[in-house]
Amino acid sequence: MSIFNHAHPFRRGAVTPVLSACLAFAALAGVAQATPSVSRLTPPSELFSSGQPAPVIARFLPGQRFDLQATLRPDEAGKAISSARFFIDGRAVDGQVSLRDCKSGCAESVPKNASIATLRAVSVAGAGLHQFSVSARQSDGQIVTATGNFEVVPLVVGGQKIRNIVILLGDGMGAAQRTAARIVSGGYAQGKAIAPLAMDSFPVTGMVKTASLNSVVTDSSPGMTAYVSGNKNNNNEEGVFPDDTVDAFDNPRIEYLSEYLHRTQGKALGLVTTADVFDATPAGNAVHTSNRGAGTGIVDQYLDDRGLTGLSVLMGGGRKWFLPSSVPGSARGDRSDYAFSATDPHTADIVKRWGAAPGRLDKDRDLLADFQGAGFHYVADKTAMDAMDPRKTDRLLGLFAHANMNVALDKIDGRRSQQKGVTGRVVDDYGFPDQPMLDEMTRKALAVLERQKNGFVLMVEGASIDKQAHNMDTERWMLDTIEFDRAVGVVQEFARLRGDTLVIVTADHECSGAALIGGSQVTDARLQELVREGGTASVRDKVVGIYEKAGFPKYRIAGDGYPETTDIDHRLLVGYGANADRYEDWRSNDRPLQDSQQPFVKKEPLAAYPATAMSRDEQGRFLVTGQVPGESAVHTATDIPLSAFGPGAWAFTGVMDNTDVFFKVAQASLKGVVLPEGLMARPVRVVAPVKRQP
Repeated sequence: MSIFNHAHPFRRGAVTPVLSACLAFAALAGVAQATPSVSRLTPPSELFSSGQPAPVIARFLPGQRFDLQATLRPDEAGKAISSARFFIDGRAVDGQVSLRDCKSGCAESVPKNASIATLRAVSVAGAGLHQFSVSARQSDGQIVTATGNFEVVPLVVGGQKIRNIVILLGDGMGAAQRTAARIVSGGYAQGKAIAPLAMDSFPVTGMVKTASLNSVVTDSSPGMTAYVSGNKNNNNEEGVFPDDTVDAFDNPRIEYLSEYLHRTQGKALGLVTTADVFDATPAGNAVHTSNRGAGTGIVDQYLDDRGLTGLSVLMGGGRKWFLPSSVPGSARGDRSDYAFSATDPHTADIVKRWGAAPGRLDKDRDLLADFQGAGFHYVADKTAMDAMDPRKTDRLLGLFAHANMNVALDKIDGRRSQQKGVTGRVVDDYGFPDQPMLDEMTRKALAVLERQKNGFVLMVEGASIDKQAHNMDTERWMLDTIEFDRAVGVVQEFARLRGDTLVIVTADHECSGAALIGGSQVTDARLQELVREGGTASVRDKVVGIYEKAGFPKYRIAGDGYPETTDIDHRLLVGYGANADRYEDWRSNDRPLQDSQQPFVKKEPLAAYPATAMSRDEQGRFLVTGQVPGESAVHTATDIPLSAFGPGAWAFTGVMDNTDVFFKVAQASLKGVVLPEGLMARPVRVVAPVKRQP
């Protein structure tokens, strides 16, 4: 017999019909009667939150794994929750439910006598809308239930088989960033683009809505994970639903695309970024945590859970997390690490049912050595990367900076200066003068991953489009967008030659509200004179050309594919709609802002770099008042473009939610594939513990 009534689904903290009648009688008799309640039910649903069955919030693929969880509150002090069970469509879900009491380790808003009930690694094979519920018993015998819903999205088997999936993500890249890169890199002639971007040549383009689970303005964590989990996450969280504990690594999990396709098809995973590899976008493909800043645990999880994700290529910055804490520059620490207790079922089941590594507080771990011991070929600079023969390894680790890599403008400037024998450039100050460009990293990653017999999922991130838009450093994000598009071209050519690779180019969100407001009316020499004169009348009124006065800025492109200089006559001018206060002089900044993630940022020479946008460009005395508090521009809620190429691309048209992208990608990747035997046999099941791969 079902514990809940389908015709009258229970809402938050609902009690059974019999108990409800008893309570009503007690109330009529003038007797106050408290009841236990359910304050959180996971997966999130409007059915639980508001009593409305739509919209459906949580959606999964057939057989995709996720956790069930409920926060249960006794009606008064001295009472406790003694047991709990989960049901889907009226059937009890097999498996032992763990009950964690909240005497310690829970949020302050949760009573100390509350309990958190969790059932890990559940999967549902049958497509359609499903109801799930929790039923819990209080120590005095009272029963409390609550109901939510989720959807299993049907898959249509048949059609062309997709071997590889590549997601190129320009972090913070909205329509304005794409347009600016086209103007700078290709130019216009009488209104026609002379040399469009590689991403412009993709046959299909749509628009993506980017809201996170808890805000219309997402950060990069849920902005990425929506594409590869099919579900909304809270800001700052990766691959998990929110919970009521303070542990950053014990939240209810959602199986990633990489995990699902590695488990069902044996596909490998590659992650390439210009950021620190612990950063939100790369981690949002493989790591499960509610704290995107928990760097030690994040990078450990990359290696230790590679048996779940198939991780085979990891490239970017972030060497500071791989060095023992005793090494200067290391950022490893036990406070950002994790260890699942074997005696606590709440976390032990992550190991048992998900097959995840138990973790360990090991700030002195030599993670570089451990990666190499696991068969990864390690490269520390461009020279070593170029020399690496991809035919001799199927696993590659590249770490090219302590934290975030330098941006394209500074890497190109470093290369050109080196050719002239000039030192003291930005890359020299950072101590990494031999860094690869994103397209070079991407080409090497493809060469390694191409050897994977079952295909791969590759995520390539142009990270500092976002980071430099935060800094309102126009020329730096424009060149990073060009660098990103060059990586797009590499992947497009790979896919064109093979015919079995789906390529997606998109962003996680827009950053800064960038707007291409026009062009400079003056030469660069005259601009410098006006800056010395200073003031709004000189630096704004005599410089900014709008409409026909903007003209067509003409940047000269060098043999390396980047502008000879960004300080040209009649340059492109960019404004911001989500900016903090800043000074503007329209000229390129010779130094980027300080990067707080760099371990030596407070030491010379990096300590001499400008700390904020307000300590830059002061000479011109043109203060632009911001719309947001703080010192940097912020993300916006604006929809962003998505372009697609290859088999399955035509599914990505129109306006779609970011979670829709996941199901479209999965549909393409599963065409022509026979689903694992038994996947569709039972409507509900708890998957067996996964045997971890070496």
